[in-house]
Amino acid sequence: MFTKPRHFRPVQSPDKIEASLQREQAASLPARTLREQVLRRARQAETGSNLTGWLCSPGLRAPE
Repeated sequence: MFTKPRHFRPVQSPDKIEASLQREQAASLPARTLREQVLRRARQAETGSNLTGWLCSPGLRAPE
C-alpha cells in the first residue's frame, strides 16, 4: 500500500520570532526614534536568521 510522505513545517528560528515580536512592539510605539531603533533590531535579527539559514543549508560545500 502506498502511503503519502509526511511533510513537516519548518521550525522558525529564534531570530525570526524575535524579529516578529519587535515589529509588533514597534507598531504600538508612538515615538519615532524609539520605533526606528526597535525596527532596526528587527531587521538585524532577520538578517542574522537569513545568514544562519544560508550557512546551515545542505547545499554548501567546504572549499577544496
